[in-house]
Amino acid sequence: MTVRVPAKVNLQLSVGPVRADGFHELATVFHAVCLFDEITATAGPGLSLMVTGEGADLVPTDSTNLAWRAVGALAAHAGIEPDVALHLMKRIPVAGGMAGGSADAAGTLLACDALWQLGTPRTELLELAAGLGSDVPFALQGGTAIGTGRGERLTPVLGKGAFHWVFALADGGLSTPAVYAECDRLRAGRTIPSPYVSDMLMQALRAGDAVLVGKSLHNDLQPAALSLRPSLARVLEFGEDFGALGGLVCGSGPTCAFIVRDADQATGLAVALSASGLARTVTIATSPAPGARIVP
Repeated sequence: MTVRVPAKVNLQLSVGPVRADGFHELATVFHAVCLFDEITATAGPGLSLMVTGEGADLVPTDSTNLAWRAVGALAAHAGIEPDVALHLMKRIPVAGGMAGGSADAAGTLLACDALWQLGTPRTELLELAAGLGSDVPFALQGGTAIGTGRGERLTPVLGKGAFHWVFALADGGLSTPAVYAECDRLRAGRTIPSPYVSDMLMQALRAGDAVLVGKSLHNDLQPAALSLRPSLARVLEFGEDFGALGGLVCGSGPTCAFIVRDADQATGLAVALSASGLARTVTIATSPAPGARIVP
């Protein structure tokens, strides 16, 4: 059973103060893009995990992998043995701020549920996903959604139109906990307001207005990511100078995302970024994308 699952970009990421449980209160606008990992689940015996593709050497193949944990969570929920061989074909950058690990966990839940013929209700799959990580429920759902709490509580956003993106992938990843810690350090001593969702961004999505979406992009973690990886500022400046409608660091970084007018501008920016040497590799995608789906 093979499932295709999308990467995400946070069109807005508003980070509130630290909660009592150590997480930050968030208000974010998730947006799924047509850059997919594929998870193939084959009947066991036992549990095994193989990873190929983009950044495969950086992905653990043991119980520290979210996909491995997803198998265990679903099997325990169903009261069965976790007998499955998983193959992750990676295209989403590893530790790139695009929720590749969360996507793999979501895809694994769906693939194993179908392979084992469990028929788990969607609401229960989403609950299992939330227990695995803040971004996992959105990878199941896809499209565009507002995430609150630590990001796991989703409200779908209705919009129209298609958007064109260019993603500049950096060498190495950035640790999400390290970026949040740097964000806290940079904001120390300040009163942190409650997180919110931008009205302008909601208007832009309802209208399918790429120009207004570009103006509305915002990420509270971006200063922290730039502090830890100053070279990303040059990438963002390059995209701005080229004429991208907007750009930002994806999530906790270090991938940089640029929304552009059309496919031609996407190709032009991708070629220019590749030639600049500022990115390890560059990829183009459109959006929005559906959530985890079984491949016929």
